[in-house]
Amino acid sequence: MRAVLLGPPGAGKGTQAALIQERIHVPHISTGDLLRRAVAERTPLGLQAKDFMDRGELVPDALVVGLIEERLTKDRPSGFLLDGFPRNVAQAQTLETWLSAEGLELEHVICLSVRREELVKRMLGRGRTDDNEETIRSRLIVYEEETAPLCEFYRQRGILREVEGTGSREAILEKILESLR
Repeated sequence: MRAVLLGPPGAGKGTQAALIQERIHVPHISTGDLLRRAVAERTPLGLQAKDFMDRGELVPDALVVGLIEERLTKDRPSGFLLDGFPRNVAQAQTLETWLSAEGLELEHVICLSVRREELVKRMLGRGRTDDNEETIRSRLIVYEEETAPLCEFYRQRGILREVEGTGSREAILEKILESLR
């Protein structure tokens, strides 16, 4: 299975990706994990990314795409679940081009949908220092402007699976797995 997991901040993408990985044994590739590892290992891409992260800026598309391509090229997984990538249509088009050149294509895009007030409540409940209501609402606006258009992009390709992201972790997982059948 080659899939992407989309959803706003606080939708439970990381939690669900880990559960999906456990259940169907597909590698979970998290952009956040790749960035943190590249920075910690002081790789060339990691050092470039660190400069942006230290300034509180988003890591540019070219660097993120480079990390994803590096990971997919290095391990050559037959399947994967991408989490945190793509985050905009330009990255999605680049991923599509790269996969096509490898003779591959995405099979599924799972989009978790959760009401805005529930997202705010979840993120405030995490207790992270950078999770205040103003920051959370700002992150949700960025998601709506940059990442939410991916749902329509993938809907047009016939591979979007929309899943309601509320309920217990297990209930959400079952909805996701059902949408993949």
